[in-house]
Amino acid sequence: MEERTNYYLLKQKAVPEALLKVVEVKRLIETNKSLSIQEATDQVGISRSSFYKYKDDIVPFYDNTRGRTITFVTQMDDRPGLLSEILHIVSDFKANILTIHQSIPVNGIALVTLSVEVREETGNVSAMIGEIEKQQGIHYLKILARE
Repeated sequence: MEERTNYYLLKQKAVPEALLKVVEVKRLIETNKSLSIQEATDQVGISRSSFYKYKDDIVPFYDNTRGRTITFVTQMDDRPGLLSEILHIVSDFKANILTIHQSIPVNGIALVTLSVEVREETGNVSAMIGEIEKQQGIHYLKILARE
């Protein structure tokens, strides 16, 4: 019987430190081609065996999103210009807005669902999401899907 693989999208604070170190080793090797795996793992402070055990199981969110669609929902204040600020951030990161759906505000709070195409020229998607989350009036942002 074929084993099914499940995927999870976690915020960085929920990821164990060892896995974050694996990501750091991968980044070091990618940016410095002359660096050996042993040198990179020593520099980061994990064993080579830990690196090899997890290297295929963790990928930073932004590394695997090019050419994909990301759909996220935000709960936000019903304030003039806030949606425009979010759209401006998406535009600044050179992502392509595919759909926008805003619920009717209730008690001054609206839900906005946004689908965004991540293009070759799109900047760091994690940074884009972080910028949106930092906007005053955003209560939360949740990524619903990545296709």
